[in-house]
Formats: sequence, C-alpha cells, structure tokens
Amino acid sequence: MRTADPGTGTDADPEFDESSAESPSPPPSRRLLVLSAVAGFALGGSVLGLLWGLSGVHAGALEDAVAACQALDRVGELPDTSRDEQPALTPGLSPERLHRMVAARELSAAAAQLNANYQPLADHVDGVSRMVLSLHFNDISGQRHLTEAREICGRI
Repeated sequence: MRTADPGTGTDADPEFDESSAESPSPPPSRRLLVLSAVAGFALGGSVLGLLWGLSGVHAGALEDAVAACQALDRVGELPDTSRDEQPALTPGLSPERLHRMVAARELSAAAAQLNANYQPLADHVDGVSRMVLSLHFNDISGQRHLTEAREICGRI
C-alpha cells in the first residue's frame, strides 16, 4: 500500500529505506567564510572610523587656535597704561572689538579642549580678555598675557 507523504505530496513506498540511498556529500559550509568576512568588515570599518575621528580632532583644534589668533589681531592695538603713574581717563573699546576679544577667548578655549598643546594660548588669551573686559589696561599681568599670546600666535 502506498501512502502520500504529507511533506512533499508524493507517494512514499513504505518499504523504502532512505538511509540506504546514497546521497551526494554536502557542500562545505560557507558559514565560517561569511562570518570571517563580516568580522573583517566590522574591524576594518572600526579602525577607519577611529582614524578618521582622531584626524579631525587635531585639525579642528588647529583651526580654532588660528581663528583665535586672527580674532585677537582684529581686536587691534590695546592701550598700555601700566607705565603711567596716574593714567588719564581709561579708554573704552568699541562693541565690535569687545566681541572679537570674547570670540578669541572662546576659540582658544575650544582649541585647548580638543588639544592640550593649545592650553597656554587659552590661558594667555583669557588673561587678556579679563583685562580688556574690565577695562583695566594698567594691569601688568594682562599686558604680559597679551605679549605671550601674540608670541604663541606667531608660532602657530
């Protein structure tokens, strides 16, 4: 008697023994090959992303430091009343010059945050900024910070 095999819908012989039939050897597993390819792709992508990310950090810091120096240059000459025994009326600065001073301070701080090599620049520009924003041009340390900041900018 023949019965229908429910999985394939074909007639199955009850006396048929599947183990006795020779089947071709299974193809070698490609699972290891695919797994290796995926792992290599992930590792390569990670290394490339890391290198790309690290290269952008230093480039951004340099650009910020250069921009800080340019903003400091655009502030212009600052009065030096530190040598005057009794300075006359403290000169004021235009709002544009004050904004450029704040921009120089923020850009130098951003550069130092990305790359510690720019920390001296940030410290000196901050000292100049405190002197300028307080309008105490007779501050000896502020004038020293200005000189140091300009020297660092000359080397960048």
